[in-house]
Amino acid sequence: MTLHHVRRGVGSPLLLVHGLGAGLRSWDPIIDALAAHREVIAVDLPGFGQTAPLPGEVSIATLADSVTQFIGEQGLDGVATAGQSLGGRIVLELARRGIGGDTVSLDPGGFWNERELAVFSYTLRPSITLVRALRGALPALLGNPVSRTALLAQLSARPWALTQQTVLPDLLGLADAAATDEAMDALTKGPKQQGAAPGTVPGRVTVGWGRRDLVTVARQARRAAAAFPDATLHWFPKCGHFPQWDAPHEAVELILSGTD
Repeated sequence: MTLHHVRRGVGSPLLLVHGLGAGLRSWDPIIDALAAHREVIAVDLPGFGQTAPLPGEVSIATLADSVTQFIGEQGLDGVATAGQSLGGRIVLELARRGIGGDTVSLDPGGFWNERELAVFSYTLRPSITLVRALRGALPALLGNPVSRTALLAQLSARPWALTQQTVLPDLLGLADAAATDEAMDALTKGPKQQGAAPGTVPGRVTVGWGRRDLVTVARQARRAAAAFPDATLHWFPKCGHFPQWDAPHEAVELILSGTD
């Protein structure tokens, strides 16, 4: 399977892997700033954006396999990677497998306990159902700071300060992507993320986490750091689940400083 992708900028390559939502457009708030310094390759995972769904099982393993295949097809061995949420988990899985180079993972899934996992599933699934029901009204609702705050309270620490242009692609992606439900099942019904022993990852690992993340809650960051003991943990102090929304400049600085 060939992943739909875009390339921007020049310099050492940086592969971006998105979470649930708009596919590669989830990086719109920061991709230009990253491309001012690096060659950025942003992919649509299978079933998101313009990439066809996987023909078989959708799991963290098979999604990581698709990115691994893309890296090989594109001659990107040793490429630095950055991912957010689902994508943050995938780039950690690549690092665990010894694939790629430096890794920056933002608010990844897979490090919850059973209670946190239940809360994640029981709150995010209804939110996706609501977004689908409101799909036609989303542009107007997200254009109003009051309704935008109500819709995005779980996802952003400061939803009233965001713009419709920033958030609309991801919410439309949640509603429309063919793989949204299967990817949710992969996150919630599949195994938790395995870690990597010291000295076994192919490059530096940086884990960034929003202090106000209500999706993958902040206490999970310590578990991620324990699972990847070579990792550096960075806190976004006034940030929810999407650093590219709530702290775009800081997210750019972290990704650039954490990758070569």
